[in-house]
Amino acid sequence: MRTRQRERDTPGPAEPWNEIVPGLWMGGHYYTPPGGERELAIVQREFDLVVSLFTLPGHGPAPGVEHIAREVPDAPLSSGQLSAVHEAAELTAAAVRRGRRTLVRCHFGYNRSGLVVAQALVDLGYESGEAIRLVRERRSPWALNNPVFVDYLNTGLDIAALLAGLNG
Repeated sequence: MRTRQRERDTPGPAEPWNEIVPGLWMGGHYYTPPGGERELAIVQREFDLVVSLFTLPGHGPAPGVEHIAREVPDAPLSSGQLSAVHEAAELTAAAVRRGRRTLVRCHFGYNRSGLVVAQALVDLGYESGEAIRLVRERRSPWALNNPVFVDYLNTGLDIAALLAGLNG
C-alpha cells in the first residue's frame, strides 16, 4: 500500500519538529536544515507522548516513552482510517490538556500529522480555519498541502467518516 503522495516539488521541513501551540509539536521522520542535506529526525525522550501516522525502524521514540501508531496513507481515507485519525487527535488533545509534551509525526510532518494536529486543535476549541492556519504558520507553508485533508477538517471528521462509509 502506498502511504504518501510524491513530494517532488515540496521542500523538506527545516526542523525535525515545531511547536504548534504550547505542548503540541508536529514533525516527521526527516528534515532538511537550511543549506544542508536531508537528515533523520530521531525521537529520544524529548516528548511524553509520540503519535505516529507513519513509522520507520530506528526513528524512536526511546523505550519507556508512550508511543501510539496509527498508520494511514497520505491519500483519501476510508471511514475506518478517518476514525483512527479522529481517535489519534482525541488522544493528542487529551495529552495536551494534561500538560504532556506531545509530538505528532508522519513522513515529512506535513499532511497526516497536520490532519491530526489540526483536528486536535479543533478538539481543544479552535475553529478549523484557525487550526489550519496555525499548522501552516508554525510548521511550514507546505503543511496540509493535501486538499482532501483540508476538506476533511472543514467538513468535520465525523461527517467525513460517515460520507466515506457510504462509498463502500
